[in-house]
Amino acid sequence: MQVIGLFVSALQSSNITYNTQLGDADGRLYLWIAIAVALLALTLAFVLARLVIAADAGTPEMQAISNAIREGAEAFLKRQYRTIGMIALVLAVAVFVGYHLSPRTAPYAAKTVVSFLVGAICSGLAGFTGMYCSIRANIRAASAARSSLDRALKLALRGGAVTGLVVVALSLLGVASLFLFFGGLDHPQAVPFQLVGFGFGASLVALFAQLGGGIYTKAADVGADLVGKVEAGIPEDDPRNPAVIADLVGDNVGDCAGRGADIFESTAAENVGAMILGAALYPVFGLKGILFPLIVLAINLIASIVGVFVVSTNETEDPMRALNRGFYVTSLLALIGFGAAGYAMLNGPGVQPIWLLGCGVVGLVTAFLFVWITQYYTEARYRPVMSIVKASQTGPATNIISGLAVGMETPAMPVVVISAALLLSYYFGVQGLADVASVSNFAKGIYGTAIATKGMLSCAAYILAMDTFGPITDNAGGIIEMSEQPDSVRDRTDKLDSAGNTTKALTKGYAIGSASLAAFLLFSAYLEEIKSLVTDKLNVAQAAGLTVSMPAGWSFNNINLAQIPIFVGALLGAMLTYLFSSLAIKAVGRTAQMVVQDVRDQFRENPGIMEGTSKPNYARCVNIVTTAALKEMVIPGLLAVGLPVAVGLIFKHFSQSYQANASIDSVGVALVPTISGVAVNLNGAEAVAGLLMVGTISGVLLAMLMNNGGGAWDNAKKYIETGKFGGKKSDTHKAAVVGDTVGDPFKDTAGPSLHVLIKLLATITLVLAPLFV
Repeated sequence: MQVIGLFVSALQSSNITYNTQLGDADGRLYLWIAIAVALLALTLAFVLARLVIAADAGTPEMQAISNAIREGAEAFLKRQYRTIGMIALVLAVAVFVGYHLSPRTAPYAAKTVVSFLVGAICSGLAGFTGMYCSIRANIRAASAARSSLDRALKLALRGGAVTGLVVVALSLLGVASLFLFFGGLDHPQAVPFQLVGFGFGASLVALFAQLGGGIYTKAADVGADLVGKVEAGIPEDDPRNPAVIADLVGDNVGDCAGRGADIFESTAAENVGAMILGAALYPVFGLKGILFPLIVLAINLIASIVGVFVVSTNETEDPMRALNRGFYVTSLLALIGFGAAGYAMLNGPGVQPIWLLGCGVVGLVTAFLFVWITQYYTEARYRPVMSIVKASQTGPATNIISGLAVGMETPAMPVVVISAALLLSYYFGVQGLADVASVSNFAKGIYGTAIATKGMLSCAAYILAMDTFGPITDNAGGIIEMSEQPDSVRDRTDKLDSAGNTTKALTKGYAIGSASLAAFLLFSAYLEEIKSLVTDKLNVAQAAGLTVSMPAGWSFNNINLAQIPIFVGALLGAMLTYLFSSLAIKAVGRTAQMVVQDVRDQFRENPGIMEGTSKPNYARCVNIVTTAALKEMVIPGLLAVGLPVAVGLIFKHFSQSYQANASIDSVGVALVPTISGVAVNLNGAEAVAGLLMVGTISGVLLAMLMNNGGGAWDNAKKYIETGKFGGKKSDTHKAAVVGDTVGDPFKDTAGPSLHVLIKLLATITLVLAPLFV
């Protein structure tokens, strides 16, 4: 989120002179352009929503089902956001107190809290908007599927585009507006640091929204599948299943509201982080360097709008091919816009923009590769899913073994891609600023990785549109089946649903990819933040008349795992990802058990349900899942927020004997900063660094395993349901249903929540760093 000392310390000793010809007026214009594009995108999203809602809403039977989904989703989200709001207010107080503990950050406490609350509110609004449109687009897509696959595809994608445009536009407008209102045009180098709370607020809401929605959607899905498909032998969306409405509601609160908040958090955090880099390099780029991330996001919106409108298909084409065409167009336009913005804004003495453009290209290529890798592991036409399909012929056990093997294989290619992206973007950053005097190669390289991260996020609006397309088409299929439409209509929605499963999976891969690419940047930011805090602590002590010592060239960037506090912190960081995942998956299991019991009870109490002479009590099941999901999300969420803070505070009070570097060298010179001859105790800060570093690595790998493994299980089941290998109700299908049930909480609860956790760890340690020194 912030690289407060990374470039500042290098530039303080720099002899670079600020070039007054860099163009403040031009910089101001870019800010207004960004705000105008954000407002335009919000206006277009409103128009798109009106066009979607104006489409035919189907038969009264279809509308009754859609209304039940809408009411359940809105009721859940209202109760969920009330809970998140209370937690956010408590943390706002903690942030305020934490900032007041450091003389350097105390003046910014109020603004940081304001930006935290604005980030939380905007994140919540982004999630709500995503769900609001999806629960109204589903019935329109279902109705359109009665006559045309192309019409249904366009309505579903444009309904998803409302989410994508609103989420990215709100992120852009929120950051740009705070920058303006905090006086960024007058004090451009100071204000980006005051926006750090915006990303933390967004991360907090995203975690709870994703976690609560994920528990809801998968508990309902698992419960509906186990009793409906396996025990009763009825189709997935059969109206006789009491859990079917809860299942359809879950698609919206998990995949729309949760993912909307997740992508909002990604764009917000990286925007602020990149602006801070621009502020540190103000003598090189001027105001334009600070505003560059905002212009990239504006280009993202424009490119995504064009990409959405070029998508069309026919009755025989795979809908995924049409969606991919839109992605390719979006990527090409984003690349052209990125290059133009780079040449216009990232220029200055000694700068070679072509190399910095190369960093952006690395990010775009990384995004493309992550999308392709995710499709490879989750589409039925490729080896991984087909291996699970074939394993299902011999029962649930071999299905699960094969699915786990695929899941464990999936991190390999993404890790190679991430590693190559970091190495290349670092090198390009060094080359692009090679002639800039007195800036370290490390600082130049980190700036390159930041540009690459922005490049990867330059298609975010279109990617999110494809993600929301998934639950819209899933709901459309359920509405068609429950209203007993002809098989030809269901065939169309099945095609769309299969594509939707892939788009949901690739969005999760895309999100974890962006988190991975930013992880090194955020970890470096934490290290340099601690260095800044230690320097300020020495300055305060010196002002009080105490003797202080700062070793020449000292920096907080050597995290020695041989030190016990750091090793323990690293263990706790790795443990956190597994314990968090365990709590999330167990929450799904416990809630699913309640659903299973309720469905069984309703079948037993009312035999007319299975005979088709009476309707089940859908509302009862919806209420059970709502109550349980909101209760279950609290403990894992608080664990994620509380553990890094607890580690920092507890280890801060450990004896300095644990600190290997708190010593004197052979000639009596201190190796670390000292006050009155006593080394500054860095145990807490170092333990948190270990937690952040290893927790990020562990979380990235585990999230990839769960996201792609769960997606592969799901599409293996879908492939069999098309009639292959015995089709529905066969033993092969039942085995695939069991595997999909295992994969459901992987791909829709624990996996997506993990990549939010990764970013939350970075933002919370940055915001609360004053507590650890």
